[in-house]
Amino acid sequence: MSVFVIAEAGVNHNGSLDRARNLIDAAAQAGADAVKFQTFKASEIVSRHAPKADYQQRNTDQGESQLEMIRKLELSVEDHRVLIAHARQCGIEFLSTPFEMRSLALLVDDLGLRTIKIPSGEITNAPFLVQIAGTGCRMILSTGMSTLGEVESALAMLAYGGLSPVGQPPGAAAFEAAYRSASGQALLRERVVLLHCTTEYPAPVAEVNLKAMDVLAQAFGLPVGYSDHTEGIHIAVAAVARGARVIEKHFTLDRNLPGPDHKASLEPAELRAMVRAIRDVEAALGDGIKRPSAAELKNRAVVRKSLVAARPIAAGELYSEDNLTCKRPGTGVSPTAYWSRLGTAAARDYAADELIDE
Repeated sequence: MSVFVIAEAGVNHNGSLDRARNLIDAAAQAGADAVKFQTFKASEIVSRHAPKADYQQRNTDQGESQLEMIRKLELSVEDHRVLIAHARQCGIEFLSTPFEMRSLALLVDDLGLRTIKIPSGEITNAPFLVQIAGTGCRMILSTGMSTLGEVESALAMLAYGGLSPVGQPPGAAAFEAAYRSASGQALLRERVVLLHCTTEYPAPVAEVNLKAMDVLAQAFGLPVGYSDHTEGIHIAVAAVARGARVIEKHFTLDRNLPGPDHKASLEPAELRAMVRAIRDVEAALGDGIKRPSAAELKNRAVVRKSLVAARPIAAGELYSEDNLTCKRPGTGVSPTAYWSRLGTAAARDYAADELIDE
């Protein structure tokens, strides 16, 4: 199974349907497997008093509230229909992240999405997690800002929501029981991918902690991936070498556009380079069996060595350290036989540099 590459358009359309379509085009041309947007009703996810994050403050109008900023980035229901159709024409999967119940219902019940990306900020939103799992969709859970215990709690909520056990109202005990059950674990293995993530834009390389992705895989036995917010493509490519099965990366048409996420996003040429590098790395990983490759076999005889006469040797002369050496090519007797030949008699005459053939 190849690495699933999600080109995260997010809100980099800036509220423009045309720009959103162009983002889909760029993601498809880059070779990404999916293009992902964000689905929300601003008034239902942000209060009038919510401050902006530092990166949002740096990259947007400092005089506007987070609510005002987010409201300009909404996509309408009809926008979603247009974009889904356009993605289908481009041969790329359309994904979106819902941030509240109504948007979840729109994506699943109305628009028919069967994979839901759960953002890092919702990992403690128990009612929302239970609702998402109840849809029966595949789930990609980002774990930015989380401890290992919080990830386990979120998985317990997803197990409960997916199983919907009769007679067990939601709560810590019911979540734990669902998570510990064989059916709960089977459901998680079937439906959930965990993404390691550092929730900062851009994320400092020293705070990425890619080894935490390994810990997630070991702790929960689930496929893992990486949602990358660093600058450039090299950290995402390194995550693939460490075993990431999903890579998510923000991209934009132009990093100089106004908006909260453009500065920490790849431009189309960089996205293409990242996808190519990921495909190269996953091809290079191979199957792990140590053996000569097909390309190597033709070179083995050229670069390995054989037993060779170090000087002329007469028939009947005993092989010694003085008259026996190892040189290329590797088409004769292997040097591993060197000591077994010492002290034995040559069966015929050998010229200097002639391969020993007995």
